Amino acid sequence: MTTNQLQISIAMGDYDRNRALYDGRVQIDGCDPVYMLLSPEEMFFRAMRSRDFDITELSFSSYLVKHSRGECPYIAVPVFLSRAFRHTSIYVRKDRIRQASDLKGKRIGIPEYQLTAIVWARSILQDDYGISPEDVTWVRGGIDTPGRPEKIKLDLPPGVKIESAPEGKTISDLLNEGEIDGFIAPRPPSGAAMSNPNVGWLFDDPTAVAKDYYRRTGIFPIMHVVGIRKELAAQHRWLPGAVFKAFSQSKQKALELLEDTSATKVTLPFVEEQLKAARDTLGHDFWSYGVEGNRKTLDAFLHHHHAQGLSSKRMAIEELFDPSTYESYSI
Repeated sequence: MTTNQLQISIAMGDYDRNRALYDGRVQIDGCDPVYMLLSPEEMFFRAMRSRDFDITELSFSSYLVKHSRGECPYIAVPVFLSRAFRHTSIYVRKDRIRQASDLKGKRIGIPEYQLTAIVWARSILQDDYGISPEDVTWVRGGIDTPGRPEKIKLDLPPGVKIESAPEGKTISDLLNEGEIDGFIAPRPPSGAAMSNPNVGWLFDDPTAVAKDYYRRTGIFPIMHVVGIRKELAAQHRWLPGAVFKAFSQSKQKALELLEDTSATKVTLPFVEEQLKAARDTLGHDFWSYGVEGNRKTLDAFLHHHHAQGLSSKRMAIEELFDPSTYESYSI
């Protein structure tokens, strides 16, 4: 790299869609990057607490909490590094919960109330099964380690009931011991809970339920965005567009490799069938970046995030991202 390149630090997950960036096949125009491949928990904590990175993967929900208050040190670009149907994130005690409606009035463990995965799961329970956030008691605690704090101070509606897990206990422990009825988190329960025959997914076939959800709603939930430190984006007006372009190119290279099954690039059987199934259900560009192809998903999240008391106002899509990234050139 030449010395007149902008030196930047970038924190992101080790995903196939990012790999062409950190192995050098894709360059960010005008930049000399230092990449750090970190877990979401570490990235999000360090980004929000001490602003450690110039560019970073961010929790969509945490970003929106801070951005709606005018307190976020980052401005996002519409690069959606993590997406997931969160039907697989809802575990229950199968010995007492037979269907989603049985969760009304029950106790559900969560690691943090404002996590993006939890926002989406609550929206599913409310829209499809009539269970509002006020209908259950939320028990907050770590998945693997006791005492996990809420990263961001929240001002929730008065009807929301939140308790802390008992000292020394995780929500995985509580699910295994039957002290809670459900568990919602980005990761599955740990320890003995996963071998407990009375613990399992709420939905017996969560993939089928998620496909039906997509066919009805057109929503493929967004979990993470990419943020650029605001002062950098203001000082270098070309930077947000360059970041969006590079991440998009890297994702395209990942898809090209996924399609090349002369020798499968992931350690998983039935890759061709899974790729075809994804495109049959979600369309050819099933993991799209950018605003226009994701308006329905973005609008749904903005609605539920505000309705659940997490964003201080009902944000508009036009307020979410750096203005330069809403449109891109074409040839």
